[in-house]
Amino acid sequence: MNEQRESAPARTAELSGNLASLLARIDAACRVAGRAPESVRLLPVTKFFPASDVAALYRLGRRQFGESRAQEAADKVATLHAAAYPGIGWHMIGRLQRNKARSVARWAHAVHSVDSERLVAALDTGARAALDAGERTEPIRVLLQVSVDGDPARGGVAADDLAVLADRTARAPGLRLSGLMAIPPLQSHAEAAFARLAAIHTRLRAEYPGAAELSTGMSADLEAAITHGSTLVRVGTALMGARPITSE
Repeated sequence: MNEQRESAPARTAELSGNLASLLARIDAACRVAGRAPESVRLLPVTKFFPASDVAALYRLGRRQFGESRAQEAADKVATLHAAAYPGIGWHMIGRLQRNKARSVARWAHAVHSVDSERLVAALDTGARAALDAGERTEPIRVLLQVSVDGDPARGGVAADDLAVLADRTARAPGLRLSGLMAIPPLQSHAEAAFARLAAIHTRLRAEYPGAAELSTGMSADLEAAITHGSTLVRVGTALMGARPITSE
């Protein structure tokens, strides 16, 4: 990561302006949808960006951050430890390999990309170990990733298989079933995908009222997502700007 991307004051000013514009977009989308602005939360997606950017956003009032790569996230967690940044919470939003589940369970406030019973089992084992060791104080919030396009490369459980996965998650003592996550299809209109997802979420909540979170909508489509009930929009580019050049 390029830690010297910009001077700290200039970068903070850039992030502050982007954040104000983004929050205004969310508020406007909520008004159009007839929803209260506080019913939709912003999750800054800080993957590929340095810990200094997360610290700047923390100073601007943000407390929850989304990461996609386990090792990168773990490094930021170590840098921005909770004692110095009280209330900070980390969301794992990228696809998660089972062999990384135990380490992620030590720091993740929530995992959005759970799409198999084997991953549920691995996260549950890791969460219970972390709870026993005093590394965390509450279960991991789990959002089940639903596939809305059937593309296995993008992850997600098929809607027909969701009930079994939800039951397994709800019975895991180290986990808390908190809702659904989805990534809209690449080659189709997002509105239709968001509408399908909203219907699936309604059915899930009828069975599990606590699964109220609906994590969907990004920089380009957050308005459509909010229209169809998103409670958490995951935004990177519109907030952070272009990715910094990395060595990878």
